[in-house]
Amino acid sequence: MMSCCSKIICNGCVYSNDIRIYQEKLVSACPFCRHLDPESQDEEEKNVMKRVKANDPVAMVSMSLRRYEAGDYDSAFEYVNKAAEFGDAGGHYELSIFYFEGKGVEKDVKKELYHLEQAAIGGHPLARYNLGANEKNNGRMGRAIKHWIIAAKLGCNDSLDALKVCFRGGLVTKEDFAAALRAHQ
Repeated sequence: MMSCCSKIICNGCVYSNDIRIYQEKLVSACPFCRHLDPESQDEEEKNVMKRVKANDPVAMVSMSLRRYEAGDYDSAFEYVNKAAEFGDAGGHYELSIFYFEGKGVEKDVKKELYHLEQAAIGGHPLARYNLGANEKNNGRMGRAIKHWIIAAKLGCNDSLDALKVCFRGGLVTKEDFAAALRAHQ
């Protein structure tokens, strides 16, 4: 994530931008907003906090992950909860992890599933995969397979692996597996 504008770019685009900067002897800057790259970790964190204060849910999730890694679970929970309030799928997904692990908050399966569902509705592939795993654990393979097909179409490798196992076991038709595989690529 770019700390200046909270845009997420793929590694190929980062590489392409780095080559352009090198070949044209430019100063390193964000490919989206052309803001100069931060000089230090402190400057990067200030940029993220600026985006958080502007109510950017992507920056809130990023700050939550930073706080989580530092062991400040209460602060991390506050940031991710606010991102989820704004309807961010990543925020809902991370909130489901909080309720699953019970760090900074009590374990709560109902809230975990609620936030997984909200994230899946928002198009989060890992949330959809986890919903499928939950359905499988509850003995509802038909629903699990539907979740995994959707997640595979969103690019989730774990879902594709689960579908492979189901296909080998005869639980998924050849047509459904082929359609998921084509959409995954």
